[in-house]
Amino acid sequence: MKTVDVAIIGGGIIGLATGWQISQRFPDKSILILEKESQVAQHQTGHNSGVLHSGIYYKPGSLRAINCREGKRAMEEFCDAEEIPRDQCGKVIVAVDKREFSALDRIFERGQLNGVTCELIGEERVKELEPHVAGIRGIHVPETGIVDYKQVSARLAERIQEKENQILTGAEVTGIQHHADSITINTKQGDFSAKQVINCGGLFSDRVARMGGSKPESKIVPFRGEYYVLKPEAEHLCKALIYPVPNPEFPFLGVHFTKMIHGGVECGPNAVWAFAREGYKKTNVNIGDLFEAATYPGFRKMAFKYWKTGLKEMWRSFSKPAFVHELQRLIPEIKADDLKAAPAGVRAQALAPDGTLVDDFLIDESDRMINVLNAPSPAATSSLRIGSMITDLLATRIQ
Repeated sequence: MKTVDVAIIGGGIIGLATGWQISQRFPDKSILILEKESQVAQHQTGHNSGVLHSGIYYKPGSLRAINCREGKRAMEEFCDAEEIPRDQCGKVIVAVDKREFSALDRIFERGQLNGVTCELIGEERVKELEPHVAGIRGIHVPETGIVDYKQVSARLAERIQEKENQILTGAEVTGIQHHADSITINTKQGDFSAKQVINCGGLFSDRVARMGGSKPESKIVPFRGEYYVLKPEAEHLCKALIYPVPNPEFPFLGVHFTKMIHGGVECGPNAVWAFAREGYKKTNVNIGDLFEAATYPGFRKMAFKYWKTGLKEMWRSFSKPAFVHELQRLIPEIKADDLKAAPAGVRAQALAPDGTLVDDFLIDESDRMINVLNAPSPAATSSLRIGSMITDLLATRIQ
């Protein structure tokens, strides 16, 4: 049975960034990354829209804010050093109604407190930046950018393996046993022994944690984000990134327009409960996943609180005209014929027993295991910083 110093469960960008940071700081330690798919970055990372977030939305002093700000700088430095293309194209958050002004002001205040380069702008400046937008006031965030996180992940994987560490695909974890001085991980590719284990399982992080003996209070509930892309003849309607003023009580940023690093413009997402943890299509139903979520008290409390929002999101999922109508709040010229369906993504949202959508990073520790139980957007932007933070936790265990 192969024995390593550190085993990481999950080959998404969080697991890879963590592996890379460990390899940089502890080059003498052996690392094994276990990924259940045939390639790394196949789930949340591979369906990411590619935004390098600024951190303007997040509560000052929160892990989310700190990790985003420091993670963005680290990601930019990594991309520049590795010659991975990125574009600091900027972003506009627009208010289309005076009733949104107070929320817009609060976002701007958070941006200032978080050290984000941003400015409140009037309708004329909004039109200069995005001529087709209906905004009457906005926030310009020139430091926001775009990148290809699958390309970043592939490069991280290369760098990790250069140091004779291993990334094993097709290695779904089926069991975990604790011993006095190690942990045995059972996978579909065999059994492995590790002195320390880091769980970056994303959509299955809570189940992996429980498999490893932890008892996290929160549970992952999957939300599908559905997208359209603009047809080439309509791409001129969006120059960079256009976002609405989000609902402060709901940790999703609303339907928006995103310029992509390899060309094209993505429109979306909505946020609907997925009936499977890997429910990328409406027809994907996993009875076990569905039953687990539906019987979870936290889910029922959340559903009761947000049932109107949930119905609206579901209606947009099944009605293209409803989705188009939401997009037209930002760009009135958009028509249904300008859009074609694009692949959806699934977000792993941790939900507390009281129905609260956990909106910050959540990490659980035991003697030989570190569980990343919630890594909400902007996790990809923050990934190198998260990896560094996990390496800090690991440092006291492996030195």
